[in-house]
Amino acid sequence: MDDTDLRLDGNAAAGWLQEVFPFEMTLVRTTCSTCAAVEPLGDSHAYANAPGVVVRCRHCQSVLLRVARDPERYWCDLRGASCIEIRVAGPSPGAGAEPRHRG
Repeated sequence: MDDTDLRLDGNAAAGWLQEVFPFEMTLVRTTCSTCAAVEPLGDSHAYANAPGVVVRCRHCQSVLLRVARDPERYWCDLRGASCIEIRVAGPSPGAGAEPRHRG
């Protein structure tokens, strides 16, 4: 058995990531810290045969992120993604709101 037997696409990490992040993480565009490739996280390679999930760049196989948990907490390691781009559907919270003055 080799790594390709264990490899899934990045969508396999969706359940883990949805527990931590309030948006659809498989659509988030990640920039690999190693090779600078920019791809949706769902297009990456995921390995879920551990106590957590490891997501690797599909271009250079560097680790983009790791997520693990126990009953009381989560651990998220995003150091392999130099940037994550999260697109929003509407205006940012408070956009267009009048400033409040104290006094």
